[in-house]
Amino acid sequence: MSANSKQEIIFITGKGGVGKSAVAAGMALKKAQEGKKTLLVELGHLSFYQDFFGLQNVGFKPQALKENLDVALWSGQESLREYLIYLLKVESVYKLFFENPISKTLIQIAPALPELAIIGKITSGPRKVGPPLNYDTIVIDAFATGHFLALLKAPRGMAEAFKFGPMGEQSKGIEKIITDPEHSKYYVVSFPEEMPVVEGIELALEIEKLTGIKPTHAYNRYVIMDPEALSEKVDQVNLKEFQDHMKYTNDRQQDLLSDLKATGQPVCLLPQVFESEPWTVVKKIAEAL
Repeated sequence: MSANSKQEIIFITGKGGVGKSAVAAGMALKKAQEGKKTLLVELGHLSFYQDFFGLQNVGFKPQALKENLDVALWSGQESLREYLIYLLKVESVYKLFFENPISKTLIQIAPALPELAIIGKITSGPRKVGPPLNYDTIVIDAFATGHFLALLKAPRGMAEAFKFGPMGEQSKGIEKIITDPEHSKYYVVSFPEEMPVVEGIELALEIEKLTGIKPTHAYNRYVIMDPEALSEKVDQVNLKEFQDHMKYTNDRQQDLLSDLKATGQPVCLLPQVFESEPWTVVKKIAEAL
């Protein structure tokens, strides 16, 4: 598939600590196993996957992770640098105008510019802007709640501020891709606790409002209940206490699951994985997606 034809972009977000990075890795592995050339992208300056997968380094340039699966780390500064060098054609010109102290300060304080640079990089394939991204699918391990909404709002804000000229046109092009269900999909990760679910519902409703696309709720760490089978492994002295705990856990899970379903948005159940080996965890998530 041409990187600029029908490239799929999957955003994985949610409250911090809900396991969105593991879910993003599971989604990327699933797509790679389907035969799609896939890029798993972290956003920001620090890599979770470097330690998680025991990699020597994860940087802006994609590197191989598995068959059909690469990984990269994109920051706003590096994304903006790549785009400007691509436009100016000569790196020395970029350094002259954009790597002096005054320009650096202006870039850092410019409202939404880092977010615009990142979302511009993410959508560059379908827009045919910048260096080609030769992938069928890009899975984004995105920012948590508030920062992710700022990322989505950046193109519209820039388009309203710059109604004419290249900045406005680029922003409109980005907005078109992130609101097109043929290109963009959204997953909001939560798990069976009240705060992650409440925040996940609010986030998903806001994403739908901004993009017109219904996100999927990835209900993570869902414990599949089979009290009788599990009770065989429990000391009979503690069986009643164990069964009471399981009933409480199940009731809580189901109540919160009902809240997610009440939004009218799709829900995907991701089981609690009682393993610690990274690829085992990721494979089990991939199987459930």
